[in-house]
Amino acid sequence: MFEKILIANRGEIALRIQRACRELGIKTVVLYSEADREAKYVKLADESVCIGPAPSAQSYLSMPAIISAAEVTDAEAIHPGYGFLSENADFAERVEQSGFTFIGPRPDSIRLMGDKVSAKQAMIKAGVPCVPGSDGALPDDPKEIIRIARRIGYPVIIKAAGGGGGRGMRVVHTEAALLSAVTMTRTEAGTAFGNPEVYMEKYLENPRHVEIQILADEFKNAVWLGERDCSMQRRHQKVIEEAPAIGIPRKLIERIGDRCAEACRRIGYRGAGTFEFLYENGEFYFIEMNTRIQVEHPVTEMITGIDLVQEQIRIACGEKLRFRQRDVELKGHAIECRINAEDPFKFTPSPGRIVSWHAPGGPGVRVDSHAYAGYYVPPNYDSMVGKVITYGATREQAIRRMEIALSEMVVEGIQTNIPLHRELMVDARFIEGGTNIHYLEQKLAAKPDLKRDAG
Repeated sequence: MFEKILIANRGEIALRIQRACRELGIKTVVLYSEADREAKYVKLADESVCIGPAPSAQSYLSMPAIISAAEVTDAEAIHPGYGFLSENADFAERVEQSGFTFIGPRPDSIRLMGDKVSAKQAMIKAGVPCVPGSDGALPDDPKEIIRIARRIGYPVIIKAAGGGGGRGMRVVHTEAALLSAVTMTRTEAGTAFGNPEVYMEKYLENPRHVEIQILADEFKNAVWLGERDCSMQRRHQKVIEEAPAIGIPRKLIERIGDRCAEACRRIGYRGAGTFEFLYENGEFYFIEMNTRIQVEHPVTEMITGIDLVQEQIRIACGEKLRFRQRDVELKGHAIECRINAEDPFKFTPSPGRIVSWHAPGGPGVRVDSHAYAGYYVPPNYDSMVGKVITYGATREQAIRRMEIALSEMVVEGIQTNIPLHRELMVDARFIEGGTNIHYLEQKLAAKPDLKRDAG
């Protein structure tokens, strides 16, 4: 087992990794920017290193600074968390070339799955169902682009091959709008991701977003740990996640899960990963794979009893998976609400100092957060300040516990999206289950006075 791990991230995930390391008896080195100097996880770390000013490009995205910090502290491995450099194959390669262990997949796996075109081709070979679309990147010939769209059938969606986070996408409903959409998406993709390649897929009208969590080791052992429903989202950003997904036949999910595990064995995948699918009319369609730990990993931990971050560390250390597929048992139901520092209905960021903070508790309640009374939420990074997760024997119990937890939670000094979450916990369609990825946006558009109703 490693003796010392460097955590190359910030916020709640830095604290989450730190806790996993402490339980395993591993010392931690925490990196921080000048904006995060007073963070809780910085004070709790065995060692901490300031790697630059607040802007991410000069701190959390600075490969030389991170590698140098690992060298001066004699760390053995680097955990990238999620976001920032977690899915950067060049960073993973540089970490390993510098003599450290990257706690994540091999660089070639990150490259393969990070490019949406190559990922889709790999999944087709592995028998994982994909959304109908172009065979690869779209050609330059306008006539051929039109022909591909006609074959797929409108509406279609144009996607950046190297995209992510909901960016680099355009839905096209008519042939008249097709070519301009392709041109604009290529320009955006080149600017945002350094890769102007785009591809085309059939646009599904009312899908759910369902994902499969996997773990795989160096010895081609791979298991899947159930599914998560992440359909409650706004502008492709997840708001609420839950596990398991209700209303989908278990045999169908088991078949998809087994194919995901087999795909990992085929490509030699190592570590934690998530296969993301759109689900519509009884069919699963692969859209992408995230080669890292997910924000929503706690709901899987709650229903399986498996610590995913600890398993990441064990796998990176060269250990074999400690369980097989038949050992994975799903129990109960878990829900996660992302708590963001933002206006709950305008969704504008709300940085500033938290003057009062009270986290909820009670049976089946978990709060993953780095925030506290007196903490200053900087404007430089993602607005998420924590996650509230509830577990119940049934979905109904998990929802009720979340409703109570949100009513107990106090965050003063900044705005948060807690009022929106409280509204959703009593929403009839959410309680019924099975809402599609457009539901929240449609609800907000149909009810502009939601803020007043939520009180």
